[in-house]
Amino acid sequence: MARPTLPRPRIRRGRARGLAEVAARPEPRVSELTANGLTWVHLSQPTVDEVSALAERFGFHELDIEDVLSTRQRPKIDEYPTYVFVVLHFPFYDKTIQRLNAAELDIFVGQDFLITLPNVELHPVTYLFRRCEEDADRREELFSKGSGYLLYHALDDLFDYCFPILDKIGHKLDRIEDEIFEGASEEVVRDISNAKQEIIAYRKIMKPERATLRVLERTTQRFLPEDLELYFDDLEDAAERVWDILDNYKEVVEGLESTNESVISHKQNDVLRILTVFNVVLLPLTVIASVFGMNVIFPGEGTHAAFWVILAIMAAVLAGMLSFFRLKRWL
Repeated sequence: MARPTLPRPRIRRGRARGLAEVAARPEPRVSELTANGLTWVHLSQPTVDEVSALAERFGFHELDIEDVLSTRQRPKIDEYPTYVFVVLHFPFYDKTIQRLNAAELDIFVGQDFLITLPNVELHPVTYLFRRCEEDADRREELFSKGSGYLLYHALDDLFDYCFPILDKIGHKLDRIEDEIFEGASEEVVRDISNAKQEIIAYRKIMKPERATLRVLERTTQRFLPEDLELYFDDLEDAAERVWDILDNYKEVVEGLESTNESVISHKQNDVLRILTVFNVVLLPLTVIASVFGMNVIFPGEGTHAAFWVILAIMAAVLAGMLSFFRLKRWL
């Protein structure tokens, strides 16, 4: 979606409160590399002052600055005559909530610059930046083919980072399946719930990303040499592979949940069947005891022989009922 070109925004700054406070203000912590006429600026969790400095330097639209500083922005692409603004989401494990969450990566890409601003540290991008900083040959290779090629490698590393997270979810599902059939069905209910939550969160991240990546190839063509235009197709293929795996995991976890419920239900039915057998077996014995316990005179009353006869009758009834249940395969 293209936005009209407007003059450079005037970034509002707070009033000075004294020389001591101004002197104590920290300098913007911007990491920057330059080679072959291309500049890469990378900054995790940028502050208002740092984003404002970049906006004044490169002439970014004020609406894009608001998007960078916002808490959560949907994946999108905005085109301008001199640059493209891209917002993408990638999964990461948030230790504060102990759950999979979405990391936002804001990107400004122009003919001679690339700016990456993740709202949390994305290790693949940080590692790529450090490699370019430490390895002159690697920097020369990536920076010599334009900003679009450099952006492709940063995003390619991020998508490669998505698959180990999927592997962990897959291993968790395999472990849950083993635990279900090892007799720990009641204990894995929470594990199934956590796995479902991770899959749902991952799908929520990737679903809007797929449409954005389809547009990304078209919008970045002007920053790519002609022989490299197909590179972004690889990113779209990676996103589709991730989505296909998530679809598979969604079906697997739903199947595991259904299987676990069936196992639990089967165990409960076994318990109820045993209790029912006890009740049915004891019922005629209770009837016999009640009959002979009535306050009436019956043959042999008060003798030892009557006691043993009653016990024999009860044992015969018990054996007969158990044999009948086994014959019907109810036991």
